[in-house]
Amino acid sequence: MSYITTKNHYIEVAGEKIAYRELGKGTSDLPLVMLVHLAATLDNWDPKLLDLIAEKQHLIVLDLPGVGASQGKVAATIPGMAEQALAIVKALGYERINLLGLSMGGMIAQEMVRLDSHLVNRLILAGTGPRGGKEVDKVTGKTFRYMLRAALERTDPKRYIFYNHDEQGRIEAEKVLGRMGMRSDAHADKEMKVPGFLTQLKAIKRWGKAAADDLSYITQPTLIVNGDKDMQVPTENSYDMHEKIKGSKLIIYPNAGHGSIFQYADEFSKELLAFLEA
Repeated sequence: MSYITTKNHYIEVAGEKIAYRELGKGTSDLPLVMLVHLAATLDNWDPKLLDLIAEKQHLIVLDLPGVGASQGKVAATIPGMAEQALAIVKALGYERINLLGLSMGGMIAQEMVRLDSHLVNRLILAGTGPRGGKEVDKVTGKTFRYMLRAALERTDPKRYIFYNHDEQGRIEAEKVLGRMGMRSDAHADKEMKVPGFLTQLKAIKRWGKAAADDLSYITQPTLIVNGDKDMQVPTENSYDMHEKIKGSKLIIYPNAGHGSIFQYADEFSKELLAFLEA
């Protein structure tokens, strides 16, 4: 089965219906839980990337409370979102997982490790930064700027948030957005609601303004991935995390930005599978 035709499943957590999807069940000893970016639902994962990973990994992707088809409210802080994610993982019956976080999802993933280090076997941080990292508190302003530009050009805001602003960036964006756009209404998640989106933005800003983190609590094998020109969460943050997390591996893809793992789906999936199977 392809991710593009994978429908939502639901589980009740703390009295609320939570949406999630699974792919590749039974293909790996531990599931790879993946946390998505700001304003995103389950439909915003690149189906090509998830299909490639699911060939050898059991994937679980989540809508946190207040996101997509999940009931409840978006947490007001990044640590609060991490608590929600932990509760969902444990409700699904897992005491040990591999964990990938993209952008805001990477911020949540870091806080999950802080809350329950034993839960996370291996950690992947993509297109993200540490608490108090460079320009993390500026994500709100950048997001609205890129949304305005996209509206004027009648295109998806991800065109400018995730990909370089040159012609090659346009081509790469169209490839990925085209793949995501193949999902039919019958297999679609619910859209992100504006109040939840605004709450996420405030949480990121608060996290970005907090004291810088030395990340010494992250001791598990960690893979850090980004493009060489991430304009949303500057690439310098990836180098900073690599320096602070002992033994971590850093991959920087050329001519790429915030959405490097989608732009380089073939290459990244191979790197990820090798890292998880090491």
